[in-house]
Amino acid sequence: MKIKSIRQAKNLVGATVFLRVDFNVPLKNGKIADDLRIIKTLPDIHYLMDARSKIIIATHLGRPEGRVQKKLSTKFLVEYLSKIIKKPIKFLDVSDLKKIATAEKIIKKAKADSIFFLENLRFNKGESANDQKFASALASLAEIYVNNAFSVSHRAEASTSAIKKYLPSYAGLLLTEEIENLNQILKPRKPLLIVVGGSKIETKLPLLKNLAPMADQILIGGGVANNFLLAKGFGIGSSIYDKNNVALAKSLLTKYSKKIIMPLDLVVTPDYKNGVCAKKPRLVVRDLKSVKSSEFIGDIGPQTIGAYAPIIKKAKTIVWNGPLGMFEVPGFKYGTLAIARLIATRSRGEAFGLVGGGETEEAVRLSGMEEYIDWVSTAGGAMLAYLGKEPMPGLEGLID
Repeated sequence: MKIKSIRQAKNLVGATVFLRVDFNVPLKNGKIADDLRIIKTLPDIHYLMDARSKIIIATHLGRPEGRVQKKLSTKFLVEYLSKIIKKPIKFLDVSDLKKIATAEKIIKKAKADSIFFLENLRFNKGESANDQKFASALASLAEIYVNNAFSVSHRAEASTSAIKKYLPSYAGLLLTEEIENLNQILKPRKPLLIVVGGSKIETKLPLLKNLAPMADQILIGGGVANNFLLAKGFGIGSSIYDKNNVALAKSLLTKYSKKIIMPLDLVVTPDYKNGVCAKKPRLVVRDLKSVKSSEFIGDIGPQTIGAYAPIIKKAKTIVWNGPLGMFEVPGFKYGTLAIARLIATRSRGEAFGLVGGGETEEAVRLSGMEEYIDWVSTAGGAMLAYLGKEPMPGLEGLID
């Protein structure tokens, strides 16, 4: 597989470069709760700075649905990034075509090696609609386009898809790394182990459909496991599950009965009501037959961790997406953290370990073992789409 990398770009020195990033960072009380996506893009920014390029950084933030929303403005990211790279950055509003025309004049007059940061691309309806006019207007700002936003490359949007028609286009350093690491899952060293958690089985379907035939074993946890438990006839009390896909879980169990490994025991609580868990919930470990109708399943149990451990230790390639419990609640974090540590101790040598998805990424950091895992992807849906060989509009023309 050939990747059209930014390193292959000619005439980069002094050129004006449109750098599409994904700085859709989690926020807490109006502040950045996790800056991993920003930090992982720094090599690209420094690479362009070394080439004395004019850099136009563009991202989306949240889901404003084509409307200007002050709370979702990207302006606060300018100061944050400027402090990290120790260089001034000018903020430009591009929420409509007139403002883009004004931004174009400012950029053209600016000196070489200037850096600009655009307003939230999704403030314009044309972004999500993959509108040609909006894409053409954005392209008028630059001479070269670089996609470094792998995590939204499964979507056909103006700044990831249509824009490539108007500019010479390249893959950024981070996007290239994402692809190279994901390709190791598609051509794995055996045994290949898939660990699947999270809440919705439907989102994991592309991954399971493509990788299950080549996987040696599949470990199940989280809300996804509840669908499989129902499919096997076990009660799940008041726990969450994907109502429309219990039949899907049943068909997967039939097709891959020897590969899918389900929990043996569960950590439950009677103190979870209407989507809210008590601050100090009562916790009980139950076997699969003993979950009461009033109880909520929040984690895999100790027996399950013990059963999953030797499977993880034998794997040569591991891909993990989705936490194995509601790890944001202290009493329900142990299963997910145990699996994170097991995968980390197996990675970087004995096996190739890849982790992806926002919550999974957060769980790995919570475990303190992030640095030991071969690759922690900044993508969730895009990772699942790529591994599932789904369409990737943002990668068209960048990968042969």
